[in-house]
Amino acid sequence: MILFEKTTLINGLRVIVHTDRSTPFVAVNVCYNVGAKHEDPSRTGFAHLFEHLTFGGSKHVPDFDTPIQNVGGQNNAFTTNDITNYYITVPANNIETALWLESDRMLGPKFTKKGLDVQRNVVIEEFRQRNLNKPYGDTWHLLRDLCYKVHPYRWPTIGLTPEHIEQATMEEVKDFFFHHYAPNNAVLSISGNIDTDEAHRLAEKWFSDIPERELKNSLILPEPLQTADREQTVHRDVPISTFFVAWHMCSRLDHDFYAADLLTDILSGGNSSRVEERLVKGQKLFAEADVFLSGENDPGLLVATGKMNEGIDLELGRKTLVEEVLKTADALVTPYELEKVKNKVEAEQVFNEIGYLEKAMQLAAYEILGDAGQINHQADHYRNVTAEEIRTVASRILQPGNCNTLNYLSLKK
Repeated sequence: MILFEKTTLINGLRVIVHTDRSTPFVAVNVCYNVGAKHEDPSRTGFAHLFEHLTFGGSKHVPDFDTPIQNVGGQNNAFTTNDITNYYITVPANNIETALWLESDRMLGPKFTKKGLDVQRNVVIEEFRQRNLNKPYGDTWHLLRDLCYKVHPYRWPTIGLTPEHIEQATMEEVKDFFFHHYAPNNAVLSISGNIDTDEAHRLAEKWFSDIPERELKNSLILPEPLQTADREQTVHRDVPISTFFVAWHMCSRLDHDFYAADLLTDILSGGNSSRVEERLVKGQKLFAEADVFLSGENDPGLLVATGKMNEGIDLELGRKTLVEEVLKTADALVTPYELEKVKNKVEAEQVFNEIGYLEKAMQLAAYEILGDAGQINHQADHYRNVTAEEIRTVASRILQPGNCNTLNYLSLKK
């Protein structure tokens, strides 16, 4: 059980505090309810741009790294389709340095033309290196575009095209920041060696003067029910042909999510999983194969993928892997398989609850989903899944007409 206390400041900032006396450190984590799905389709990649831009200095702080390093701390951030998350770890007696930096980040970046141009070029170069010039780099652009026609999950976090960042004006950048990176659109979670009352006092001191802002979250339309299978084939200069088969599934908060997650672990969660034993080591069809969930907050995808061994026909490999996935909708998984993956999930959760930083990030993420207290119920959700539920959920997901296939063929002979 992870004990925590939550309060809300006058400006709408939710503050969550967890005391952990096992460490001399403290984590200050700020999670904003803004990710790639909140972007304008004609200006994608903005959330990822801001992850970079805010490390270039803020309103009163020209450089983030130096003051953190001076007090023995570390900092980083990540952006997903759903959220943007910043975190700093420092010795507990230096927590105010972290709170000072994060509060100034929330006030706003420097917004200079030079700073924007520098980070714009960094992001564009990252796009080119990772998605245009790297083998398999455009996979998720292709797959998301195939699977989603309405919902903004149809583009990855880095954006649809580098031109969107290249053409962004200072006015557009400022508008995006002030309508999304606001105290009333964020969660501050503090975890580590600090008294709860002191943490709340310091949060009030450093954040309460930041004004509440008018949020401008665009309407996120649900993806219409897919009724016909889709398939796309591309040819690329890559060493091995591969494929991706994706089915639409439920959201992160849906009860079915836990059964679907265990289902993917049974299929490909480790060396003794079905796919690894039967298709990789047994029939030797694949150099590697995987079945996983995309794991977003809104309804996401269950994905099966495989890179073929030399001389193996892609269509044969894809057909065999899909058949292995479909078996879970026809027959119950064994008690041994189910218990094995439940134990694995519980072990992972225990490991994640050891670190003070991990607890801070998870508390914030669950609060963005609606309730930080969900952190204490995840093990029960997984433990209560039955074999019959897994079969039912598999049947629900693996429906005819709900399948999207991307064939990614190597040009090499």
